[in-house]
Amino acid sequence: MSESERLRRLLGVLLPDLSRAGRRLVDHPQVRDMYPEYLVHMHWIVRASVPLMEAARVRGEAIGADDPTAAAVAAYFEKHIEEELRHDEWLLEDLEAIGWERETVLERTPTPTVAGVVGAQYYWIFHYHPVALLGYTTLLEGYPPGPEDVELLMEKTGYGADSFRTMRGHAELDPGHAEELFEAIDGLALTPGQSAVLGLSAMSTAHGLARVLDELVDGFGD
Repeated sequence: MSESERLRRLLGVLLPDLSRAGRRLVDHPQVRDMYPEYLVHMHWIVRASVPLMEAARVRGEAIGADDPTAAAVAAYFEKHIEEELRHDEWLLEDLEAIGWERETVLERTPTPTVAGVVGAQYYWIFHYHPVALLGYTTLLEGYPPGPEDVELLMEKTGYGADSFRTMRGHAELDPGHAEELFEAIDGLALTPGQSAVLGLSAMSTAHGLARVLDELVDGFGD
């Protein structure tokens, strides 16, 4: 079994809980009111994506002379950073299409759960190995929404297509990104510890994102 297959098999066990949390949002009677809050929470996470990748790139380059895996991780993120630029801006533009001012979004304090999902990656990057970020990236980009998911949420919220730019963009772009990511993972000669942290990172991210969604929905009541 390849490393990416092992990782996907692991995530196959965890994704039902994340899907359950997502369904709570989509099926909620207040989903129209909840959708802008969902975009705010996603902005909190997505605006950290490029800084996280930059941190992994810098750390990978710093130790890459004696660590081929770290050097390969740095090279992967060097390229991938360009593909992820401005995605946080997409979310702000989606919110502006709904009528939210970006200053209102930027002034909001991210929740401890969101900070924990992102912050765990900084810990692993700097205090263990930057390969951990590939596990986080696998969860975020390896399972994008399908076009039918976007259409369903548009129908349920009643918002126009201009407030779904981010979801539409990821539905179109992430399948290709995922294949590149799995190929990069399979090209690494991972130690047992590096393989383990790749899985731990993905698991932590899956659990964390499910909790982010549950907390959002719980704030609106059942």
